[in-house]
Amino acid sequence: MTDSVALRVGLTQWRPTKDLEANLEQALRLIETTAEQGADLVLLPENGLYLGSNQEMRAAALALDSPAIDALREATRKAGVVTILGGFKCRQFTSIVNKALVIGADGSIVGGYDKIHLFDARVGGQSFEASSVETAGECPVVLDVKGVKVGLTICYDVRFPELYRRLALAGAQVMIVPAAFTQITGEAHWEVLLRARAIESGAYVIASATIRGDDGTDAFPTYGHALAVDPWGKVLFDLGETRSGCTVVSIELDRVNKARTSIPAFRGLHQAAVARDAVLLST
Repeated sequence: MTDSVALRVGLTQWRPTKDLEANLEQALRLIETTAEQGADLVLLPENGLYLGSNQEMRAAALALDSPAIDALREATRKAGVVTILGGFKCRQFTSIVNKALVIGADGSIVGGYDKIHLFDARVGGQSFEASSVETAGECPVVLDVKGVKVGLTICYDVRFPELYRRLALAGAQVMIVPAAFTQITGEAHWEVLLRARAIESGAYVIASATIRGDDGTDAFPTYGHALAVDPWGKVLFDLGETRSGCTVVSIELDRVNKARTSIPAFRGLHQAAVARDAVLLST
């Protein structure tokens, strides 16, 4: 790692199905591959372990002590990276949340972020009623990885710029957006939303993604195009429509500092008060 690179993030994309074991195999392979390519942090997409109807995803919700989570923890430990399972239906107590789970390089569960904005929308004649499956989270979360502050968000959150402002004011230099973005909204909005969040935050945005298949059996088609965007809004990587792929993104904090110095959009805002509103996780 050169002096200018503070962190390397593994960006991933694949096509999930209703086959948990096959999806898990994809995740385990991409953790290993991105680690071999030098990643410190690996970001897996939302619903990467299972993508089905609302009823099917509710039934397939996993507990933190499930075999699939144990397998991810072991793969993470062997690879020596930090892994974020970027959004899965997590069964806890009497409810289900959409959780971005953080697994430390030693395989321990560091914590997580519960998705605040649930996708209750109607797109292309199909109704998405996420609130019928999961309970909304309440608190923004910032993760410290090797001294780099990473703001955790999930998919639909990207439409709510106030969340990213709060994360930036809490110190986040990188925003992660693991997603299962619909094909229709992805074609229209995906790139422009991610670039806007990067520009207004003066932060890197790293967005893993799921991708549709060609056989018409997906519960809903997703857009793919996992993206990495720099703090000036430049697209650094686009995984396009690959059915299973990854790349490693270098995070250079001087580019964050330059963007925020050039456009001082946070000047005069109450950073300390906002920072107290966010949970800070450390690896």
